[in-house]
Amino acid sequence: MREIIKGQYYRHFKKKYYKIICIAKHTESNEKLVIYQALYGNNTISARPFDMFVSKVDRNKYPDVEQEYRFEKVEYKEVQDNIYK
Repeated sequence: MREIIKGQYYRHFKKKYYKIICIAKHTESNEKLVIYQALYGNNTISARPFDMFVSKVDRNKYPDVEQEYRFEKVEYKEVQDNIYK
C-alpha cells in the first residue's frame, strides 16, 4: 500500500497541486481519510477516502492521462516551478 505523509505535496492527474494536512479517521465508520489543501484558488481544504486518494487513474474514463495514480507525490521544487511562476 502507498504511504501518504503529512506535509507532502501531490499532483492530481488533472495537473493541480495539493499539500497533505493529515490522515484522519471517520468517527462513525473508522474509514481512513486524507485531509489535503489545494495550492490554487481559495486553497480549499478537502477530505477524500484514503483508498480513493491512492487509487490508480481510471483508464476507461481517462485514457489519455499520463499519470498512473490519481495523486502522485512530487517534490516541492515542482510545486514552486508550476504554481509560483
